[in-house]
Amino acid sequence: MRVVLLLPRLCRINPCGQHEPAGGVADTRRAAEADPANGRLASVTMRAFNRVATRTAVESAQSTLAALTVSVGTVGLAAAAARPGLLALVDQHAAAVRDSLDGDRRPLTAATLAGYAEGVRAAALEHGWAPPSGPVDWSEPDWLLTRLLAVCALARSLDRA
Repeated sequence: MRVVLLLPRLCRINPCGQHEPAGGVADTRRAAEADPANGRLASVTMRAFNRVATRTAVESAQSTLAALTVSVGTVGLAAAAARPGLLALVDQHAAAVRDSLDGDRRPLTAATLAGYAEGVRAAALEHGWAPPSGPVDWSEPDWLLTRLLAVCALARSLDRA
């Protein structure tokens, strides 16, 4: 017996909370064969679909935050430690991030911080922002870099807790 299934493709959630297809098409048709003995689907596609992913959501979030820390956080937080004005600005941005994620009511997690950082970065890229090609001038950082640096500071505080 041959069955045609509509299986959802992986999708992402945009900053507005709406689902967007990752590959452009929301559904894809796939064939699966039913096992005559028990009536269950027994195709290679279904076996692969049911496997546990090697990277969990937590590992993915930690990887995203680690990459952000390498690209912005390490140097930026060192600069903030040396510049009280930058440190105050980062603290203000961290408070705004915490507020937007309801951090006063729910504890912040690596997943929420990583999702927030990815969403902010994606929105900025869509509006023409380009990541710096060289070292960042932390004496006058742009809004986005300061916001991402605040995410790094919050992620660092998670590690210490």
